[in-house]
Amino acid sequence: MEHITTPKVENVKLLDRYTNRKAANGTLYLTATHLIYVEASAEVRKETWILHHHIATVEKLPLATAGYPLLIHCKNFHVAHFVIGQERDCHEVYTSLLKLSQPVKPEELYAFSYNPKMSKENREIGWKLIDLKVDYQRMGIPNDYWEITDVNKDYEVCNTYPPEIVVPKAANKAVVIGSSRFRSRGRIPVLSYLYKENNAAICRCSQPLSGFSARCLEDEQMLQAIREANPGSPFMYVVDTRPKLNAMANRAAGKGYENEDNYDNIRFKFIGIENIHVMRSSLQKLLEVCEMKSPSMSDFLTGLENSGWLRHIKAVMDAGVFLAKAVKDEKASVLVHCSDGWDRTAQVCSLASLLLDPFYRTFKGFMVLIEKEWIAMGHKFSHRCGHLCGDPKEVSPVFTQFVECVWQLMQQFPCAFEFNERFLLEIHDHVYSCQFGNFLGTCHKEREDLKIFEKTHSLWPFLLQKKQELRNPLYRGFTAYKELQPNTLPFSFQFWCGMYNRFDKGMHPKQCVLDHLLSCVSQKMKLEDSASELENKLPFLDGPLPSEACSLSKVGHAVSKTPMLNTPQDYEGDPPPVLSNGASAGDMDVLADVDQRNKENLFHHQDLCDHSDTIDMLDSEAKDGKPQHH
Repeated sequence: MEHITTPKVENVKLLDRYTNRKAANGTLYLTATHLIYVEASAEVRKETWILHHHIATVEKLPLATAGYPLLIHCKNFHVAHFVIGQERDCHEVYTSLLKLSQPVKPEELYAFSYNPKMSKENREIGWKLIDLKVDYQRMGIPNDYWEITDVNKDYEVCNTYPPEIVVPKAANKAVVIGSSRFRSRGRIPVLSYLYKENNAAICRCSQPLSGFSARCLEDEQMLQAIREANPGSPFMYVVDTRPKLNAMANRAAGKGYENEDNYDNIRFKFIGIENIHVMRSSLQKLLEVCEMKSPSMSDFLTGLENSGWLRHIKAVMDAGVFLAKAVKDEKASVLVHCSDGWDRTAQVCSLASLLLDPFYRTFKGFMVLIEKEWIAMGHKFSHRCGHLCGDPKEVSPVFTQFVECVWQLMQQFPCAFEFNERFLLEIHDHVYSCQFGNFLGTCHKEREDLKIFEKTHSLWPFLLQKKQELRNPLYRGFTAYKELQPNTLPFSFQFWCGMYNRFDKGMHPKQCVLDHLLSCVSQKMKLEDSASELENKLPFLDGPLPSEACSLSKVGHAVSKTPMLNTPQDYEGDPPPVLSNGASAGDMDVLADVDQRNKENLFHHQDLCDHSDTIDMLDSEAKDGKPQHH
């Protein structure tokens, strides 16, 4: 709170970028964690909350006729344009936000003060919700070829890897230690995903310290052990996700890539995903296009093309597809790296796993995937997301690109994912919010040092509580789709308005079809529960005539089977009186009306049948591999 000199400013205007309506007028508040704007003119109290950690930049613009403009850009792509009447107030809010949005110490992050009134036991249970050992066991590990080892328990092999890693059984400790000395930052080849159908594996590491001619016997033995752990293939791929020129430039610094002459039976391949600096620049250009006041179609499409953003998304997707095809179709194991193995490598390995395994397309599976490939394996969230005041050149939208790749897959396979777009947006928001401990720091060791697991809460239980509103109503279940084979031709990629223009309400259609369908399904479930409850009460009603009982039974059966009913009104205020036979007066009213309602249900039943036809059509098209455009 010491950074807040002016906690409240009145008569502040909030401009709307996309509509010509009059600017809102209200009061701006600064708290320890949020900027809160409350509109004074709104009939219903309207509030805009901006978390300090979400703020990327704060700009003071030149004086305007209405006052002193303050432009706030957020990491979740919210843009807020305030106009403050007094220059002093504007400057003090500006100064406070600069300090509040760029904490210097990790202990100043929101997660360390966030208190959801949860018991210590429940917090600990929340952290144990995701157990990576269980996921490896699901893959059949340990087995004859792979083992989970604690060789890194004291972080002696690699201080950015977790204490337990999965390596080939044939690779003894000497091989592991020797290989770590030949890999950048000690990030040796470890297992990412095992495809049980044919024993082909996806492994990941960092670049070798090969320079122009150096070699390492232990590293060569490590790759041989990975290849031999898949007896069904005579070779393995080694994939460098960098452009070839970038990898060659690293040779001059004593790093580089594997020489095929030194490693038995490997096939080396460059993929060509650009580095973090190119991606940061590309996103900035994309956001400039999104913020154009009233662009022509030509301006928008030209700007989108010039940003190169979708081209980069396609490059990441192509790499994931190559890995999945190598594993499934060629039955070959793949070793993936970039420079240090924590950016492009994480994108590609997690995307390939998602394509190969339907488990990772469920709520729990997607959480496991992020924990395994991003959090445990040392993606530098703190640096890439700019959680603390630091080098701006370390910031890059690496995780944002992965989330978008998942969304692009959801457009092509709308029935293959248990979760919806909102789930992706919630995760993306909380990567930057610092409200939960999962994404703080850069690696497991740093999280242990910060006592993340004792002092903060996990995001995953919080999301599972909201599961009903984050589910995909089109999901066909775990077994409907096994491997996904997306189309990666340019026309298959769409601009994600829901991410980059999410907060610009004037741009969106009034109702999303999937949101409407989710609402219908939710309503149907409530009504089925209500109908079931009424059926259970029927035996307690006083003596209906046999013919009436039969009629009621049939009506009750029809109610329970009807997919869509009128919305029942819940009782408000005092509960209805209970009759002598144990039923409530309200129940009797319901039964009296049930026949009339049953007639009305026929119309609504047809409405939901139309929804069902839509699901079947989308499902059929997705299985044919056709991209969906809505």
